[in-house]
Amino acid sequence: MLKNLRHEIYLVFGSLFFAISSIPAKLAMESGLSAWRLTQIRTLGAFLVLFIYVYSKNKQSLKIKAKELPTLIVFGIFGFAAVNLLYFLAIQRLNVGIALIIEFTAPIWIALWMRFIQKKLVSKLMWWGLVIGLTGLVLIAQVWRGLTLDGLGVLFAVLCAFALTTYFLVGEKLVGVKSSEATMAWGLGISSAFFAIIQPWWTFPFKEMGNIVDLTGRLSGISLPTFYLVLWVIVFGTAIPYFLVLNGLRGLSAAKTSSIGMLEPVLGGIFGWIFLYENLNFIQSVGVVVVLVGIFLANRARINV
Repeated sequence: MLKNLRHEIYLVFGSLFFAISSIPAKLAMESGLSAWRLTQIRTLGAFLVLFIYVYSKNKQSLKIKAKELPTLIVFGIFGFAAVNLLYFLAIQRLNVGIALIIEFTAPIWIALWMRFIQKKLVSKLMWWGLVIGLTGLVLIAQVWRGLTLDGLGVLFAVLCAFALTTYFLVGEKLVGVKSSEATMAWGLGISSAFFAIIQPWWTFPFKEMGNIVDLTGRLSGISLPTFYLVLWVIVFGTAIPYFLVLNGLRGLSAAKTSSIGMLEPVLGGIFGWIFLYENLNFIQSVGVVVVLVGIFLANRARINV
């Protein structure tokens, strides 16, 4: 009982740290740091921390077979590089809460993948989750009023949801043959290599890290170097929550894990409201709740397949 509670606390705090990291990330990008560079820094920093941890704990787990490499490359590029990049691009144009809600519709797209690509039977619960989730998205976007959200921001968030779908589908396949820590270390490492190829480190704008950022929202009046915001994203927004989530996953069922994971978009919206004054109107707030119900049902149905 106490052991399960400890793992639940790990996951809750992991979701909390992931959610609050959106605030310094958004502020860092407002200072002039691009989403591409921020993603590059985040994945490399997290990779170094996680690699050292896994290597010191069980370096044998990092060994891979040649046949595993293509899957790991897909996992690293889509599951880490694309998810992080598209999310950062989305929050540049959308409220943090809305971007996270759209991203976390991944279980809905997994349901469609299972039904139409894998040709698996999908339960009625899954279809209810799909219908309810999409209805909630319609409410958030308020489509009857025309384009009320930034169109490009919505596109980035939807593509992020598709990338997160890939992360779950490929990750489940890999974790079946490798430890979750080793799988995540390889994913982050390949993501870091991907960004190093398209954005060599000798082109990195180091001077921008010293730019003084005048914080906005509730933090207005405080000024910090961009470096401090980026350091927060790496340590408190990536390395620490990954450790918490990995430790939490060890002692909980998939159903409990997915349910607790839904805290992240909720907390992200709350932190966006508290620190950045990002508000939702009543209809959008109802839409968020409806989407969360849809995600919950889709998750439950997927777990029971």
